[in-house]
Amino acid sequence: MKSKRKSTFHPEAYLESTGASRRVEEFAKKQAIFSQGEAADSVMYIQKGSVKLTVVNESGREAVVAIFASGDFFGEGGMAGQTIRMATATAIVPTTILVIAKDEMMRALHSEASLSDRFITYMLARNIRVEADLIDQLFNSTEKRLARTLLLLARYGGEEHPDRVLQKVSQETLAEMIGTTRSRVNLFMNKFRKLGFIEYNGEIKINKSLLTVVLHE
Repeated sequence: MKSKRKSTFHPEAYLESTGASRRVEEFAKKQAIFSQGEAADSVMYIQKGSVKLTVVNESGREAVVAIFASGDFFGEGGMAGQTIRMATATAIVPTTILVIAKDEMMRALHSEASLSDRFITYMLARNIRVEADLIDQLFNSTEKRLARTLLLLARYGGEEHPDRVLQKVSQETLAEMIGTTRSRVNLFMNKFRKLGFIEYNGEIKINKSLLTVVLHE
């Protein structure tokens, strides 16, 4: 009796490839990837670059709710029943994205356990991050919120090695992320630089010592 050979599925190969229901798209700096109110019919995977997610309220006020980097998924709301995009996604730098149709993503998650495990792990981590962000906004000072945001953008505490050098993020964007003004961000960025927590000269280098701001009560 012949034994059945199981096909080997490689999530990385899948996420780097194209097909009938997935395509790779290039976006220029500041180009919209999708807009709030558009149909939520696909999931995005960042192959290279950085993306910010923003929402606009009825009075026209905009807020940055998340920043994503290489290896991140986003735009998955349609898989949970959302019919339209609840936010706008914009490339912060030139960005390469794999766009996966919702039906194709559902098929792959049901048939390929390794991709499903990776996706679920990522979504659970995102959920934990959202809860932590809410607590951060409610109870922490502006200085601590900024330090935590910089560390998260540098991926300190993740499975991968920290990036240290951040993709270009403006002080305006940082201010929107933590709910304060650009002048306050500038004040604390200068303080962090003087204390040696960051190196800031066109690009931002994050030193591990910045953790002391977050851990200090």
